[in-house]
Amino acid sequence: MAMAEGNNNNNDVITNGNKGLADFDPPKRPKRNKYAFACAIFASMTSILLGYDIGVMSGASIYIKKDWNLTDVQIEVLIGTLNIYSLFGSFAAGRTSDKIGRRMTIVFAGAIFFVGALLMGFATNYAFLMVGRFVAGIGIGYALMIAPVYAAEVSPASCRGFLTSFPEVFINAGILLGYVSNVAFSKLPTNLSWRFMLGIGAIPSIILTLAVFAMPESPRWLVMQGRLADAKKVLDKTSDSPEEAELRLMEIKETAGIPVECNDDVVILPKSSNKNGEGVWKELLIKATPSVRRVVIAGIGIHFFQQASGIDAVVLYAPRIFQKAGITSDTQQLLATVAVGFVKTMFILVATFMLDRYGRRPLLLTSVGGMIISLFTLASSLTVIDRSSHKQTWAVALCITMVCSYVASFSIGLGPITWVYSSEIFPLRLRAQGTSLGVAVNRVMSGVISMTFLSLTNKITVGGGFFIFGGIAAVAWLFFFTFLPETQGKTLEEMHELFDDFKWKESLRMKSKTEKSQVQMGATSTTTTTNISDGNTQ
Repeated sequence: MAMAEGNNNNNDVITNGNKGLADFDPPKRPKRNKYAFACAIFASMTSILLGYDIGVMSGASIYIKKDWNLTDVQIEVLIGTLNIYSLFGSFAAGRTSDKIGRRMTIVFAGAIFFVGALLMGFATNYAFLMVGRFVAGIGIGYALMIAPVYAAEVSPASCRGFLTSFPEVFINAGILLGYVSNVAFSKLPTNLSWRFMLGIGAIPSIILTLAVFAMPESPRWLVMQGRLADAKKVLDKTSDSPEEAELRLMEIKETAGIPVECNDDVVILPKSSNKNGEGVWKELLIKATPSVRRVVIAGIGIHFFQQASGIDAVVLYAPRIFQKAGITSDTQQLLATVAVGFVKTMFILVATFMLDRYGRRPLLLTSVGGMIISLFTLASSLTVIDRSSHKQTWAVALCITMVCSYVASFSIGLGPITWVYSSEIFPLRLRAQGTSLGVAVNRVMSGVISMTFLSLTNKITVGGGFFIFGGIAAVAWLFFFTFLPETQGKTLEEMHELFDDFKWKESLRMKSKTEKSQVQMGATSTTTTTNISDGNTQ
């Protein structure tokens, strides 16, 4: 009898041991949450407005210049001031979204851009066109700020990088649509071609406004308004499991100053909770804690370098670059530009599937490294062409290849990660205004680059301009390497501790530490399973 019991115990141990070994296997990735996926797509459609304007202006400016006999400076101002105008929208969007909600702010952005697109299409002179650019710019500023914030707040941690990268995907889709629109309407009379190119941009804003009504409000905004029951309903739909939904709700309540044990449907928050953004700017810029200060520098820095490394110069003035490279036909320049837009869009799609698999830092550093190589090679080939008395076919081919390589490198990392990173690192109470600050810096730098590129290249050549961009990209790589921690898999509420404790040297060993942690967790799980099966507790 005793021997039989001994054998049974041994069998139990063997069985439990075999079961425990499975805990050492890597955990299975949860399936993508389809509801959160759809919400992120609808919200990110706002970014198509900026992308379309960037893409279409690269070609429309050629025909506007011919139609109204404008100078290069006037074209620079026409293109670049939209980014400055968008500052008004991005700064106002933080307070607006805290008051009326993330969802209605998206509607507001679409409506403003719709009016701006119509004004541009029907413009009768340069001043009228600038008014249209001003209105459209405000709408774009709203859209750029709200899309990544909403996507980050509805996304579960397991796929937040994937879903929050959607705004950059739609920016690229908009750029490609703008390039295609340039080719489609280029055969019309000069005075009509650019009007159709600009005016048709009103269509995406209509689709966007209709799509918003299928979206829920952000759960984090609902909690900040004291609407806990509504927030729980959204979290139940956008989380990977009921347990995760409950955990997310507890973390948001704690951040918002609501007792974790409070389960009321509606809670009246005290005025001191700053739910509408009062005092946030002071906390961000004047009385910031060390961790908040690091977050602000990281958020501003990544937006600054995204634009300062020259992406808008390439995207906006691609036809001019190809003209300098030796392509003389307007149609051929526009077709080559479409190829650039296609490459940029394809690589951003690849990046969306890699963000949550490989993390932010590896992709970001690899991306900027590729940009550095592409920029210096492009600058060298353009310099060779500029100093040659006859056409250098190999240099022309190399220029086109390096432009495609540059936008591909940008799209695989720096493009999407800028929006993902800046939308997830700010604490909840500071997120709307913090993100709008990053967007403002982004738009200022975009405006500076787009308003000075032609004048700069007239002074130091196109090749010289890209040598400068290459140097800035090298500085960007150093900044990202030493200052930005990995945020993959962290909840939005854990970012404070991450930035408070981050030391860049430790990031080199972060992967191995994570793997050890997973093994230890698996071992603990094995021990617990065995004890429970034996009927013992420790």
